[in-house]
Amino acid sequence: VQLQASGGGLVQPGGSLRLSCAASGFTFSAYAMGWFRQAPGKERAIVAAITWSGGSAYYADSVKGRFTITRNNAKRTVYLQVNSLKPEDTAVYYCAARYWSNSKPPVAVGAYNYWGQGTQVTVSS
Repeated sequence: VQLQASGGGLVQPGGSLRLSCAASGFTFSAYAMGWFRQAPGKERAIVAAITWSGGSAYYADSVKGRFTITRNNAKRTVYLQVNSLKPEDTAVYYCAARYWSNSKPPVAVGAYNYWGQGTQVTVSS
């Protein structure tokens, strides 16, 4: 099982990025996918999650209206479009996977059993 996150970088406040997470080694289309982030000195926390079909998504309150999670099952990839970035969005962003058939995606860190290596997002002027 491998989850390869990419797309992070240094961006000015108000800027945008698109994070990608390419999956291999499991039946991607049967798994819910999540994006989490962890800032220095803070616990890892949910940012967004999406069901296997893409039919339902969850967003943390702090990112609603600015971030969008999508997935392409044919490409085995989940994306996180991050807009209107703020300095407080600075963190390492991780993607994660969980075999999950429910109509809503899981949101707890402990619910996910496969994790990627993370990609750094730094928002600074």
